[in-house]
Amino acid sequence: MVFVSRLFKRLVFVLSVSIFAVLGLGLVLGQFGIFGVHAGSDHDGAYRQMRVYAEVLQKVQNDYVTKPNLNDVTVGALHGLLDSLDADSSYLTPSEYEIYKEHPGKAQVGIIASKRYGYGTVVSVLPGSPAAAAHLIDGDVIQAIEGQSTRQLSLAVIRLMLDGNPGTKLTISVVRPNKPRPDKITMTREVLAVPPMTVQHYDHGTILYLKPGELTTQRVDKIAQQLKTLGKGQKIVLDLRNCFGRDPQEGIRLANFFIKQGTLAKLVGQKYPTQIFTADPSKFITAAPLAILTNGGTFGAPELAAAAVKDLHRGIVVGAQTFGEASVQKIINLPDGAALVLTVAKYEGPDGEKIQDTAVSPTVAVVQPSQEEQFQPTPNVGDQTLQTALELLEAKAT
Repeated sequence: MVFVSRLFKRLVFVLSVSIFAVLGLGLVLGQFGIFGVHAGSDHDGAYRQMRVYAEVLQKVQNDYVTKPNLNDVTVGALHGLLDSLDADSSYLTPSEYEIYKEHPGKAQVGIIASKRYGYGTVVSVLPGSPAAAAHLIDGDVIQAIEGQSTRQLSLAVIRLMLDGNPGTKLTISVVRPNKPRPDKITMTREVLAVPPMTVQHYDHGTILYLKPGELTTQRVDKIAQQLKTLGKGQKIVLDLRNCFGRDPQEGIRLANFFIKQGTLAKLVGQKYPTQIFTADPSKFITAAPLAILTNGGTFGAPELAAAAVKDLHRGIVVGAQTFGEASVQKIINLPDGAALVLTVAKYEGPDGEKIQDTAVSPTVAVVQPSQEEQFQPTPNVGDQTLQTALELLEAKAT
């Protein structure tokens, strides 16, 4: 990490004091109704909270066991403020924001990461990657990266630290079940590619199995091509386990292939223009019986597809609850060169539940596979989630 210079710390401190002075003046003026700020308004509530923070800051400065670095305290408070909102909202210091804009990392270890319970979390692992070779699985908690606790790092910084130049080393500490201490794992970053989409047939060719791995525009196009080849009486298993997608629109587009009419999703925010996404009949492809497979590594765009299929009773969702990620962020530049990455809207499924808040629960729950089973390159007879879906589809009339 890039450390802030002493001069910059002094400047931040002066700026912080100035901000508190302005906020204090605003509180006084607000109490008298000046500048349109009246008691009971949202602004008045904000000023009251800032007064509480100023009082706490003063107590820390005067009574803490040692003289604190007020810049570190303020930065820590800002990190905590944004982290308390949701995993995707972040405060970036000026130095962090510069790195964020450049995003120099060209190699990875194969970890799709987010935050849960205040710490970095493995969402999913790319097959064939260094992370897969280290037997990392979705749900593993990343306690530290290069010795720095992820509790003190924003999600944006965590993702930056995981990336790097090809051939460089990455050391993380991972909390595993039934182990008293975190495992320290060192991996070498590589330039990775998502494995190709898996296409197979089951039950004498009557069930088409598709595993995209990632929902990009190209992968969703390939799914459409496969669906258009379906013959009469065929059924579909769409495996979205350990599948991620950064563009929620691709998940909505995928759902439309199976759903001819109705509301597929909604995007809502406090001041964000509400958007309602309805099925386009011209993009509908098939009404064939459908099963979607999910687990804790189902992340982002795939969750929107699973939610639409489940909520509109278009098919069955088999497996485990998804991760819970479907939102829109806005980058807000701050005067000192810092920035906020702020969630401004969240996607809802047809049932009105925000996916980021509740995730997507399966129609039929199946116990999660072991580490060894989860990292199999292709489905096999030991895959209980797949077997359950195949049995349910085989019993379904076309």
